[in-house]
Amino acid sequence: MPTSINPATGEIIEEYAEHSDADIDRAIANADLCYRDWRTSNLDDRSALLNRIADQLETRKEELAGIATQEMGKRLKEAVAEVEKCAMACRYYAEHGPAMIANEDRPGGPASENFVAYLPIGPILAIMPWNFPYWQCLRFAAPAIMAGNVGLLKHASNVSRCALEIERVILDAGGPQGLFQTMLVSSKKVDGILKDPRIRAATLTGSEGAGSAVAATSGHEIKTTVLELGGSDPFIVMPSADIDKAIEVGITARMQNNGQSCIAAKRFIVHEDVYDRYLEGYKAKVEAMKLGDPMETGTDMGPLAQKQGVEDLKSQVEQSVAAGAKLVTGGKAPEGPGFFFQPSIIAEVPENAPAYRDELFGPCAIMFKVGSIDAAIELANDSDFGLGGSVFTRDKAEQERFIRDLDTGGTHINRMTASHPALPFGGVKRSGYGRELSHEGIRAFMNAKTVTRD
Repeated sequence: MPTSINPATGEIIEEYAEHSDADIDRAIANADLCYRDWRTSNLDDRSALLNRIADQLETRKEELAGIATQEMGKRLKEAVAEVEKCAMACRYYAEHGPAMIANEDRPGGPASENFVAYLPIGPILAIMPWNFPYWQCLRFAAPAIMAGNVGLLKHASNVSRCALEIERVILDAGGPQGLFQTMLVSSKKVDGILKDPRIRAATLTGSEGAGSAVAATSGHEIKTTVLELGGSDPFIVMPSADIDKAIEVGITARMQNNGQSCIAAKRFIVHEDVYDRYLEGYKAKVEAMKLGDPMETGTDMGPLAQKQGVEDLKSQVEQSVAAGAKLVTGGKAPEGPGFFFQPSIIAEVPENAPAYRDELFGPCAIMFKVGSIDAAIELANDSDFGLGGSVFTRDKAEQERFIRDLDTGGTHINRMTASHPALPFGGVKRSGYGRELSHEGIRAFMNAKTVTRD
């Protein structure tokens, strides 16, 4: 049974009845029927709907943010910003989406007229996580709606209210029945949904295990997938960097969303010439952070979303210290109600420690000291993941090296890793494949149809 628990108190907010097999079939049938009309809808009508969805999000942002904070524990300020970002994405696709999916001429072809027509493909299953309960869904839904597709959402079971509110927002904005539906189902139902011939594709943001399972079933069914999985993003600081800025940005990059982000800066790779200064400044800011109620404006760090997350992070830190890593600060789960974990730093991590290779999904920064740009790149790439990464250097030649040689889906110079509708987002290696957002994202679930005409 999907259950919402307030992570700041550990108390149950609400329990939801899981949708039955009949409910699932009805939702898929509704999606299939809606798609038959929506696929031929006017692009101006799609844009207008996206703008109305944005209006709904902006009007209700405080209410929606409060729901997210209560269900998964992010600070209210961050939850409001998430809803605002969703509205921005809807407006972005309303304005730029039609040009992204317009026919493209291909000069030099064999016919008098040669072009690519970008056409929708049908109902898409979106399997989404709890850490950004609105953004993860709307960054899929906005381009999908503009493309002429329809969506079915299987959200994380701890944010069911958020999931239902997304469907409500789209309906209240005038979206047709079946355009975007939430299914309250367990993970064990996903395989059967994927095998339904009316489902044409799937997108998943989540764990490696979940991604692998979805990819396996979708591969067997010959269905398109886009996977955005884990990350252990490097945050590299070189001697020419603005150190104060690198500290300030590094705090946000690691600690925002209570440290629970796939693209969070997790491995801080700092040149030995500035390592001590950076660690000292970073430590001071971490120790000044106030842990507390995420609804209160003075709180710097709220709880982790789930009790298991606290236990996992505590175990990873303890095992890493036992293997020889140095605990610089934090490292404990405080006594009392709620799923809290202290903002933490560990350093001098040996290769056999969990913190060296595993993703730490919580507010713990891992510090590494290197002596050269070659060593920084080698260490950054010594990971099973390749989602994103940040580099702080004012040296142009170094910037070009990092752009060329970091094995990641994105490299961000003198700024933190973040997603934006104008740019493709995704990773390499075990961080997944395919791209969301921008031209690449909207076309990921479209038929690039070759057309020749004499």
